Amino acid sequence: MTTIGILGTGRVGGRLARALASVGHDIVLGSRNPDAMDPARTAGLGPGIRLAEQRSAIACSDIVIHAGPGDTALDRLRAHEAELAGKILIDVSNATHDAPDGLPGELVHPDGSLAERLQRALPETRVVKTLNTMLFPVMTAPGSLATPPTVYLSGDDEDAKKAVAGILADLGWRPEWIEDLGDITTARATEALILLVPHVLRRGGFRPFAVSLAR
Repeated sequence: MTTIGILGTGRVGGRLARALASVGHDIVLGSRNPDAMDPARTAGLGPGIRLAEQRSAIACSDIVIHAGPGDTALDRLRAHEAELAGKILIDVSNATHDAPDGLPGELVHPDGSLAERLQRALPETRVVKTLNTMLFPVMTAPGSLATPPTVYLSGDDEDAKKAVAGILADLGWRPEWIEDLGDITTARATEALILLVPHVLRRGGFRPFAVSLAR
């Protein structure tokens, strides 16, 4: 199995870590300050998951998942350019400003996408955008929805996207639910879908959903 570094110890990072560890991957959960983490929370990570500082988590991993805030991702990840060189970087975040009620607001990069900027800033890294068009519980339980969901892939490297499709399969995504949109510029379309989310949540509450294709 693969060693996967996950940057971000919140709801998204923790859920992905547990799901991928449960199918045998070696997971290194990267925290900006691992010494400051609540010991009870650290103890609850489960088998197959270890905690490390983010730079170390990147360095020892084959694939890196960015599960941190999207609005600050560019500067944070650019600082790890050397460690990320030659690796696949899966970005599952959306870069938005916060609305007054704390929900996603306007896009930070309305003239493009975070994924494109990451690829330009990290030319030796193979960036793949995915899992950013759903509420986080669906990422690891796509079969829980009443309607088959869709997960989208954007990236310039075909081999990297195939590897990421394998990770998605490990999370329960069937091949027919995975839609490869093309190169990294297509991420601007999926990142823009975050603009739907606050309206859906305000009207329907915090119920898991995905923005999916119906054919």
